[in-house]
Amino acid sequence: MPLATEADARHLRRAIELAALGGVRVSPNPQVGAVIVRDGETLGEGFHRELGGPHAEVEAIRDAAGSDLAGATMYVSLEPCCHQGRTPPCTDAIREAGISRVVVASEDPSEHASGRGLGILRDDGVEVVVADGELASQARLMNQPFRKLARTGRPWVLFKSAMSLDGKVATRSGDSKWISGEESRRLVHEWRANADVVAVGIGTAMADDPALTAREGGSDAEILKDRQPRRVVFDSTAQLPLNSRLLADLDTTPLTVVVSRAAARADTDALEAHGADVIVATGENEPARVRSALDQLGQAGVSSILLEGGPRLAGAFLDAGEIDEVRLFIAPLVMGGRARDPLESQGVEVVSDALRALTLECERIGGDLLLRARLREW
Repeated sequence: MPLATEADARHLRRAIELAALGGVRVSPNPQVGAVIVRDGETLGEGFHRELGGPHAEVEAIRDAAGSDLAGATMYVSLEPCCHQGRTPPCTDAIREAGISRVVVASEDPSEHASGRGLGILRDDGVEVVVADGELASQARLMNQPFRKLARTGRPWVLFKSAMSLDGKVATRSGDSKWISGEESRRLVHEWRANADVVAVGIGTAMADDPALTAREGGSDAEILKDRQPRRVVFDSTAQLPLNSRLLADLDTTPLTVVVSRAAARADTDALEAHGADVIVATGENEPARVRSALDQLGQAGVSSILLEGGPRLAGAFLDAGEIDEVRLFIAPLVMGGRARDPLESQGVEVVSDALRALTLECERIGGDLLLRARLREW
């Protein structure tokens, strides 16, 4: 419903800003921010800081310690939880604090929530307002990984690639270093640091021998100490060399290898002996095995994946219907010749069957153009 006043919108906007401070540290939980206001005065603010830590509502109540919260309004970016998880229900904390009005930016799609928290508050006489419009959309978009995992059990997938002006992701000999510029590569390392998983196919792993770590300032700088994503290699027959860089630093940066039933037991045992986790994806084709792998990763608490290629794996994700956002760097290069497409999928027969992006944004990153296209909203 529309918010009652401009003040409501301002305070709810602040709650959304606070929520973003939690970042990936709260994954697979959502990012949540909360603000407590009475008679126009902000009494407390808080956000969910880390997985297993106090929720935003509790942080805001603690921040308001010493203030009388009777009759106050809480603005929160996501529906307060009403179940016992790693922490007690936030609905209990709100009722015990004496807060009489709660303004929420977005609902919680989880099976154990889905409006139940709001219903509990209403039953206890708390006035509940759920926003719509731009603020509601902002709150939903910031938690797309959480929302997809809650609804489907699978992680949210961001596919990134770099290509030339004529759509090539490599030369005819297979060379791809570097199509995008230094500023673009630095940005990719930021994306890695904000993802639960960075995923590639075995072709990319063998051709480039990448570390797939997140580095401060880009590929030639120091590895980030506080946040590294899990690396995942889709490797149907367990071909990953045991001297691969991906297997060299498992104490600090974990690796999962996704194999099919065609993988030899001796090869998967060798990977596990070197410290890699191995999961077996089932299904009659590559898209089915992608879905199987995502189901297993989701069950392990993975909520977001940065998919970096190669083209065949990206095509299998597309055919599986599991790419949620695309980010393409377009470099000022023309390669010519025959080379690989960014997405080698089955494709559609007619243009009218093509998947149309919900949004399309463009920005300049150094000498490149970055296209961002959101394909699905959860």
